[in-house]
Amino acid sequence: MEDLGVETWLMHSTLLGWWRDKRVLPGDLNISVQVSELGIFFLAAYYNMSTFYFKNPDLPNGRKYLLQLSRHARDRDPPEGLDPVDARWTDIETGLSIDVYAVRYNLTHPGGEGMLSCKDGSEIRDTYLFPLQKTTFEGVPARIPYRSRELLVAEYGVTALDEAGQE
Repeated sequence: MEDLGVETWLMHSTLLGWWRDKRVLPGDLNISVQVSELGIFFLAAYYNMSTFYFKNPDLPNGRKYLLQLSRHARDRDPPEGLDPVDARWTDIETGLSIDVYAVRYNLTHPGGEGMLSCKDGSEIRDTYLFPLQKTTFEGVPARIPYRSRELLVAEYGVTALDEAGQE
């Protein structure tokens, strides 16, 4: 995403995995990230169904990934009865994927100005999200929300955060 100029950050169980040991949680089947509404519009306009090739030290032969956007990616409301994912990066060889959800300012939210909503039902105050913090996840550069701890406690409860967590 960084190569495309789209800012993205870890969320949900992926952020919890980062909190615990900067790795995917055991048994977690995919990675969840978020992007801004502007970011999802850009991806939908220019990169839907694009294939990308990446190499890194762990994959010396590289891998191909498909970026596929939902036909509802530009919509603010979740599609009724359908997966709320706005986009998905899929490893063409393994089928493993990264789910991409767009967050959008919710101008009618009862919490007032600065509230963001996502089709998966999550809501975030922008001051909890921004400015994003640089870190690593699975040994590669990543970004996380500014107030990750508070977001994780709100989503999973304080017991989900163990002693090995970050401060």
